[in-house]
Amino acid sequence: MKGMELARAYFNEYGGQIRNRFPGYENKMAFGLVGEGSQCYGYDDDLSQDHDFGPGFCLWITRDTARAIGADLQRAYEELPRSFMGYTRQETPEGAGRMGVIPIDRFYIRFTNVEGVPSSNIEWLRIPERFLSIATNGQVFDDPEGVFTSTRRALMQFYPMDVLRKKLAARAAVCSQSGQYNFPRCAQRGEREAAWLSLGEFVPAALSACYLLERKYMPFYKWAFRGTSDFTTMGGTVSGLRQLLAFGNDPSSDVQKQHIIESVCSDIARELNRQGFSNTGDAFLQSHLPSIMGGITDPQIKGLHVMADCE
Repeated sequence: MKGMELARAYFNEYGGQIRNRFPGYENKMAFGLVGEGSQCYGYDDDLSQDHDFGPGFCLWITRDTARAIGADLQRAYEELPRSFMGYTRQETPEGAGRMGVIPIDRFYIRFTNVEGVPSSNIEWLRIPERFLSIATNGQVFDDPEGVFTSTRRALMQFYPMDVLRKKLAARAAVCSQSGQYNFPRCAQRGEREAAWLSLGEFVPAALSACYLLERKYMPFYKWAFRGTSDFTTMGGTVSGLRQLLAFGNDPSSDVQKQHIIESVCSDIARELNRQGFSNTGDAFLQSHLPSIMGGITDPQIKGLHVMADCE
């Protein structure tokens, strides 16, 4: 059974029992499974069950509710059966606190460093993409009060436009520098290690650009390619990146790698044009930076170095 199915079944069995123990607070509890762990993305499999897997759910409450009944609510949660439908909850020290009672402000602070929705472009820019992915994954089973879900919905609206432009500019700069410029030069010099590291910079930057152009937060690197399965625009570009990773680090594939790099960058350039981020026809992504940055209206964001990004 997938972890999300198990969590929902566990909630259906015991969520009402928890609510009934706290009259007056029944509608002040939100239930679901969101956060760290492959089961929150639906990526879990048999191998995932060796740690931090088992029956359970998240129970989010406001700060006021936490002050009133938080400790008692957590004790009530811990009294629920650890075994359910043939699975027993396993929890490592690293995975502690991923389920059970979680104050809403503490949940979002953990991943965004703010209690709710970021209030400025700089606050948005400081949040790594993978953390926003974590904060918005999974499922909410029930949220009568709506506090947890309102913040979740706002985060799922994606970055403000100035922040999106800034991130795209940084990704385009890294792609052009590492892939279009440095990789072929390192390869021609016979600097195999440097050429390999150039690809190591290019692929994550290009993959992040694809996510940004799809208006999706890129998850933790382990799941970054898996998360592209529902791309509607950049799926072909991702296929090119997969091909790059399939090559070894020997000179015989350098020409093919350069062709794929240029194809990937051409795809990104065309999509930048199509979405109105750039009006430059050049496939060299460095040429698109003035257009992308020029559309930023926030002077604080506009004044940052083109490669500045807190990812």
